[in-house]
Amino acid sequence: MGAIRRALGQRGLRLLLGAGLVSLTGDWVLRVGLAYYVYALTGSTLASASMLLASFVPQILLGSLAGVFVDRWDRRRTMVLANLALALGLLPLLAVERPGQIWIVYVVLTWEGCVQQFFSPAELSALPALAGDEHLLTANALGSQNQDLSRLVGSAVGGVLAAAGGIDPLALVDLASFVASAALIARISLPSEVAARESAGASLRHRVADLRGEWGDGLRLAVHEPMLRLVLVFLLVTSVGQGIFSTLFAPFVRSVLHGGGAAYGVIVSVQAIGGIGGGLLVAALGNRWRPARMLGCAAVVFGLVDLALILYPLVWTAVWPAAALITLAGVPGAFIVAAAMTLLQQHTGDRYRGRVFGALGAVEGVAMVVGILAAGALGGSVGIVPVLVTQGVGYVLAGALVLAGLTRTAPAPRSHPAALPAGPQTERSRCA
Repeated sequence: MGAIRRALGQRGLRLLLGAGLVSLTGDWVLRVGLAYYVYALTGSTLASASMLLASFVPQILLGSLAGVFVDRWDRRRTMVLANLALALGLLPLLAVERPGQIWIVYVVLTWEGCVQQFFSPAELSALPALAGDEHLLTANALGSQNQDLSRLVGSAVGGVLAAAGGIDPLALVDLASFVASAALIARISLPSEVAARESAGASLRHRVADLRGEWGDGLRLAVHEPMLRLVLVFLLVTSVGQGIFSTLFAPFVRSVLHGGGAAYGVIVSVQAIGGIGGGLLVAALGNRWRPARMLGCAAVVFGLVDLALILYPLVWTAVWPAAALITLAGVPGAFIVAAAMTLLQQHTGDRYRGRVFGALGAVEGVAMVVGILAAGALGGSVGIVPVLVTQGVGYVLAGALVLAGLTRTAPAPRSHPAALPAGPQTERSRCA
């Protein structure tokens, strides 16, 4: 645990992780509670599906553009203002009382999704400056653990509040979490060299003519830098699989495992337990391994566990092995998240991180939607199990691709972070 203690010795990192845990818990309260409340209010699965679509559209349409502005703006200020905008954006939910007002929920979720496209790249871009190279992998592992901790707590609280008090307490709890997160982030001091870069970048706000070139910078860099290209392909393959899994896992539990709603809830929740354990393991020991090798090996293991989860009912129909296997899958899942984020941060120059994370987020969103649509189209005709198998196979192949690519990619030099290749729109923004 020495690596964790040393990483958390960085005050700015502690504040950023604390802010993330608070706001993510509020998000899970709202997400789970709204899913319950909207279906209870409308009785419509179409209404529930529309909620999911409202969350994905901003990521696809705005993600890469938002990254341009994140690279221009002061990142701490961006995160604080985004949190406050997210808090204020929840207020219209207090007016929802009848099925005819459900459109307000879609508008609010779309607004929240749009603002989140500015917050997430700013947070991921600021983290390397707060953690330092020595603690970067540990910091990403702790950030991944935040996701699992908030999921455990927030899901339980959200379900209880939705059943007992309706939509108002859900909105107010999430609103309070954003305000608390903003207060914590406001206390962070970024290193002076980062602050200087951001101050210089502020003068670019009025250079609208450069916007188109900057917009493509993130994806252009991801395509030309070998390690980033490898991670991009990895995310494309695995995100399609995640879209498939998120669509078909509930039908898998019901129709293949013959489990009810309670069984589904338990299986989904226990994955967070494996994620917490995996996050602690990465945080404590991760610096001993190369992030790229960690990503490849963890993806192969995750894919094999996933295949075992999907295929075991062919010979034995029981629910508890699914809970055990999905808990086990949470461990390599935590390694995948920490390793992928670390590689993206290490192989991207600081001035480009917002654009890279924004562009990759948009690509990830598109891939998720492709997976969702494919699962919806093929799940009935091809079968639930055969379609779900493609996720496990995809992770194994993506992990093997990363491991094979290690012989062709070199580590990013510490003193010369990755910059964009020369191009017609990038002369202004090349690293010196």
